[in-house]
Amino acid sequence: MGNYFGVDYYPEHWPADRWKTDAALMQEMGIDVVRMGEFSWHKMEPVPGEYHFEWLDDVISLLAEYGMKTVLGTPTAAPPAWLIEKEPEILPVDQYGIRRNFGGRHHDCHSNEIYRAYIKKLVTAMAEHFKDNPDVIGWQIDNELGNSHEDLCMCDSCARHYQEWLQRRYQNIDCLNHAWGNSFWSQEYDRFSQICPPKITVTGRNPSAMLDWRRFCSDLIVDFLEFQAEIIRKICPHQFITHNFMGFSDKVNYFDLAEKLDFVSHDQYPSQSFGDGVCKDLPRALATSSAGLELMRGVKRKNFWIMEQQAGAPGWECMGSAAEPGRLSMWTLHSIAHGADTVVYFRWRVSPFGTEQYWHGILPHSGIPGRTYRELKDTIHKYKPLMKEIQGTGQNAEVGIIYSYDQEYAFKIQPQNPDLNYNHQLIRYYEGFQKRNIPVDFIGTNEKFEDYRLLIAPLQYLMNTELEEKYRAYVKNGGALVLTMRTGVKTESNLCMTDKPLPGSLSDILGIVVEEYDCIREGCLSMKWGELCLTGEKWCDVIRMEGARKLAEADSGFYRGNAVVTRNRYGKGLAYYVGTEPGDMLMERLVQELSESNSIKGLLETPAGVEAVRRCGEDKDYVFVLNHNREACSIEIPHDWKCYAGEKNGDLEGYETRIYTVNK
Repeated sequence: MGNYFGVDYYPEHWPADRWKTDAALMQEMGIDVVRMGEFSWHKMEPVPGEYHFEWLDDVISLLAEYGMKTVLGTPTAAPPAWLIEKEPEILPVDQYGIRRNFGGRHHDCHSNEIYRAYIKKLVTAMAEHFKDNPDVIGWQIDNELGNSHEDLCMCDSCARHYQEWLQRRYQNIDCLNHAWGNSFWSQEYDRFSQICPPKITVTGRNPSAMLDWRRFCSDLIVDFLEFQAEIIRKICPHQFITHNFMGFSDKVNYFDLAEKLDFVSHDQYPSQSFGDGVCKDLPRALATSSAGLELMRGVKRKNFWIMEQQAGAPGWECMGSAAEPGRLSMWTLHSIAHGADTVVYFRWRVSPFGTEQYWHGILPHSGIPGRTYRELKDTIHKYKPLMKEIQGTGQNAEVGIIYSYDQEYAFKIQPQNPDLNYNHQLIRYYEGFQKRNIPVDFIGTNEKFEDYRLLIAPLQYLMNTELEEKYRAYVKNGGALVLTMRTGVKTESNLCMTDKPLPGSLSDILGIVVEEYDCIREGCLSMKWGELCLTGEKWCDVIRMEGARKLAEADSGFYRGNAVVTRNRYGKGLAYYVGTEPGDMLMERLVQELSESNSIKGLLETPAGVEAVRRCGEDKDYVFVLNHNREACSIEIPHDWKCYAGEKNGDLEGYETRIYTVNK
């Protein structure tokens, strides 16, 4: 039996005599797998060292009777009150030096050794208890690591670990002082023990120190997960280990975190991208939702699970709108199209209490199945055979977009233009290709660039020699590379480059020099590409041509007539430079140039709000055509595409998905 569809279940919220009813309804719906336990520390360990897993045994056994397997979550996202009372120092300290209180979730310090000792005992006890249970197939460690840790934790324990991390990185204090530029404002340190986490200061904080702090916090979260994973792997070698990621959340480097897992899981809440009611910018919302899924596929270079798929209106204090009929089904297929091999819905039944009592699920508060249950039941029964067929199939993209957490951190620290956002700019490039239904991968800088015909590398702000040479070799050997504004501005220590004009050592492959630049705080940059009148946003580089060809130029400002978009032949390849953030029409023209010049074709021509996504099998491809509009639309399908499982041709109804197979 495969694990294709599941639910997140919280049996501790409901009387035991309800569990059988839930199991029967899950079975009727077609559920294969259930995740539970990730917030149940007190239920598992009501007093120190006294473990109670019998209630979990009962639920797991009951679900197994109805044909379902279980994924257990380690409950370390919610340390209980008795632990806080006994060991208050595990509570996190914020940037103001204030220790946060019990309540909510993730009220913990990941570096605290006392806290880790309690976790080790609990996770070891769980693993020993469930290691031979054939109905427990895997583990989710903690829950959404980093979700609640914006500026946490800055306690004494974290300070010590940070100092040790810095000493390993820099070896001696003089190297650190140089890397951070500490001669500014007399910030030199004499020893590592003087360095504190970046708590709030009188005015300003050192950007280099802030960047290293973000790196340290990411490494600490990775270590916290690995600490638990090692316990489980040793005791339960035949059960998988995963963790639920959150798309473009940046508290932890997901490339690093993914290395510690068998596969990545993801929490997908499309309404957070599309908003409520009528979406004002459907293409942008669609790109945001889709790009998050593509990043999840990219961080481990393999398919993933959805561990929380939206099954109702979200909400804590305020609620979102109810999903219109057909939308939850379409969102399910949207996740599958972009690489999900399993979809687990959050949540089975909306909680009657606590912070998430208005975060809706498959069943309402009453527990009586309604429209959501019926719609998702139909979806599961209709598409479970498809899920079996497409397990492990991929995208085979020719276009890669470079994603870097260091770049994201650096722009968070110093955005330069207050409206400039690293993630948003990457999503805009993704959107440009998505509108043409051109498959795209998100990749890290450690991946093989040569696997892609075209590589998009926006905002390569932090630069080092190794990455420069990798880009140079890629273009020299025939690749097409797009670099943008703010390339090569800083070293990897977040210090401004001083040895060459921008874009530094990559000027030769680009055939340009950036002589100066303008931060556009109001309005747009008027531009021309041939006869087309276009716009850029937020920034304009003033470019001197040194061999490149001008594609688009500024048509406003003191730099009117200067190149803004260029193309240069270098070796066997092409290097493009985009000296602004493209507006919609400029992005459309740019993607046209990039795709046509590099012989890259889209899967299908579709209207706005309709996407075509491919999963590639050995002997045939599966193309999902998803209409994210509430209105029907007409699409011309190639003659050799066959409707999957006898689905009809013709107009695509609002929120409808149609799947086609294409023989190779």
